Order: sequence, then structure tokens, then C-alpha cells
Amino acid sequence: MPYRILLVEDNELNRDMLSRRLERKGFEVITAVDGQAAVDLAKSSKPNLILMDISLPILDGWDATRQIKADESTKSLPIIALTAHAMTGDKEKSLAAGCDDYDTKPIDFPRLLEKIHNFLPNP
Repeated sequence: MPYRILLVEDNELNRDMLSRRLERKGFEVITAVDGQAAVDLAKSSKPNLILMDISLPILDGWDATRQIKADESTKSLPIIALTAHAMTGDKEKSLAAGCDDYDTKPIDFPRLLEKIHNFLPNP
């Protein structure tokens, strides 16, 4: 049974490219285009890991992460922040919001896979 990843990304090109690459590596990918959808799907779809964009409509990635980590049924889900926010302090802000790891865009896919495998054994 493949691991299920919830990919939260509002940019269609980024979402399509990353979901295809993850699927080729054997993951099942579920997508959300805003933070509120991410919170809802974290509860309903039972992903094994969440890749969370930070700049999202409706509810940003930091607030979505806080809500996911505050819920008893989803608090143990590993969340990796994916963001173009590479400013000083953004990594710390992501970790403070509850993200378990942080990676910058543009995505370095081998590096991201390594981070995913730090949380999930090879599928």
C-alpha cells in the first residue's frame, strides 16, 4: 500500500509537476489548493505526510499547520513546509507553527525525497 501524501499548493504548475514526480516514486498524492482544504483533507483523507505551501489563499500554511497540529486526530502528521519564503527567520517561523521540517522553492526533488524518507520508510 503506497504512502499517501497531502500536497498543499495553490500554484497549478507546481502542484502538477510535484504530484507527478511523487506518483512516479510510488506515492499516492492528494492535493489541496488552500489552507482550509488542507485542514479538512488532513482529517478526512488520513495522509501519512503533508507537504505544506506557506503562501495560500483562505488560510495560510502557518495557520493551517497550527490547526492540524492542534487537532488530536491529526497532530502527529509530519508536515514539511514548502515555500519560496527563504527570508531569515522563515524556517524558524515554520517550525514554530508546528512544521516538522522546511524546504525552499524551487524544489530540489532529491533533497525533498530525502526529507520525506526521514519521516516515512521507503514505500
